[in-house]
Amino acid sequence: MTLYSWFVFFLAVQIIHFLGTWKLYQAAGRKSWEAAIPVYNSIVLMKIIGRPTWWTLLLFIPIINLIMFPVVWVETLRTFGKRSTLDTILGLFTLGFYIYVVNYTQKLEYNKDRKLTPENKTADTISSLLFAIIVATLVHTYVVQPYTIPTSSLEKSLLIGDFLFVSKINYGPRVPMTTVALPMVHDSIPLTKRKSYLSWPQLPYFRLPAIEKINRCDIVVFNWPVDTVHYFFEPKGRPGVIKPIDKKSNYVKRCVGIPGDSLSIKDGFVYINGKKLVLPERAKPQYSYLVALDGKTSIDFENLFKELDITDPAGFRTEKRDTLFLGALTEAGAERFKNTPGVTAVIRQVDKGNNNAIFPHINRWNQDNMGPIYIPQAGKTVALTNESLPFYKEIITNYEGNTLALEGSKFLINGKPTTTYTFKQNYYWMMGDNRHNSEDSRYWGYVPEDHIVGKPVFIWMSWDTNGKGINKVRWSRVFTTVDGEGQPHSYFKYFLILLAIYFVGDFIWKKRRENKA
Repeated sequence: MTLYSWFVFFLAVQIIHFLGTWKLYQAAGRKSWEAAIPVYNSIVLMKIIGRPTWWTLLLFIPIINLIMFPVVWVETLRTFGKRSTLDTILGLFTLGFYIYVVNYTQKLEYNKDRKLTPENKTADTISSLLFAIIVATLVHTYVVQPYTIPTSSLEKSLLIGDFLFVSKINYGPRVPMTTVALPMVHDSIPLTKRKSYLSWPQLPYFRLPAIEKINRCDIVVFNWPVDTVHYFFEPKGRPGVIKPIDKKSNYVKRCVGIPGDSLSIKDGFVYINGKKLVLPERAKPQYSYLVALDGKTSIDFENLFKELDITDPAGFRTEKRDTLFLGALTEAGAERFKNTPGVTAVIRQVDKGNNNAIFPHINRWNQDNMGPIYIPQAGKTVALTNESLPFYKEIITNYEGNTLALEGSKFLINGKPTTTYTFKQNYYWMMGDNRHNSEDSRYWGYVPEDHIVGKPVFIWMSWDTNGKGINKVRWSRVFTTVDGEGQPHSYFKYFLILLAIYFVGDFIWKKRRENKA
């Protein structure tokens, strides 16, 4: 929906509210016109039902308002004497329109001094649960979100089974664009293949102020730009549906290119503006290797793999078992193999051919050699040519909502001939550290700024399934930071010490109070 559409929708809601409540306002000793003034009518309504004024703010926060509206409907009905279970059910299942019936057909008795606390344990439990859901949803949507690492694309930096806290504050909290959705779930209802949201209406993209910009080498969580869901068949037989931006699958990669950069990949190494990208100490990029063996010396591969923490596929390439293929190995691991008796050569694998699966799908590059590629920056203008179009077509049409057509040799954007295009937002280039086992920007291109979710900042748990049915906690990774100088350091023992101090202090405090009493 456009801003104009939302303005019309907002006015329609205000008219609906006025028509259904103006007599209630009068019965409460207020003026009927107060029910017609946007925002002010909500403030007045909070006073009428005896609830704090700050509840008004919750009515205008996407997703939170879906919880608050039913609460306000029930509170309004109870304020005017409709306290029965049937009244509550009618208020909820008519989406608040039962208030119309009360407003026009019932004798209105305003109960100014009604008791606001629940009268039974069930009501009290429901009230507490709703408040907890509201607080949790606010935190989840605007402050911090839990996330689990599902793949090995950032292996050695972030491991499969790492449980993260992703900060929304660092890059600016994104206001939900999908306005009707279940709180604290993503694109589907847990344990089902049903959507957890309605695709309409959609809010325009808006992000609250950030405390930092996305920098090169930052690890970033974002919505996968090319995501469609293939199990919501509408109708049966179609391959899937396009998701709203904020309901696309969450991906986590390392940002290697920021707006305005010229990026190239040469023999697997990333170059920015002609200079080789220097990764932080904690980043341990992995590549595929072939290890040649002399075929005579016995090598304890099991212990060697355990020492180097090799987790990606590996296997012999020949029947003679004289060539070992390693799907992912760090440079330090490669050096360790070189110094292993029985190893005659360690060769890093570099793609040399052309692969049409590589962005922008012109069958000219491969995963280890591509570019230069310009990373679009908001406000910058590029020339539109037959050569540049594959890079920017998706941006023009999909990410920035224009129509694009070719009339003879002329490009038409929104029906107007042009030879240039000016970008509306910033874009980023995201890649996994596991260079030959990562589906990233090399395959589907740029990540738009409006797809950015947040920054992983903290690992609160790390669970190692080991792929062999052996489950264990990686204690060295529990309570570690994602970024920082040097190698990760666990703060879990300090947390336990502080927790023990708290409980001991609380026990002593209670004992002192008991003795004084």
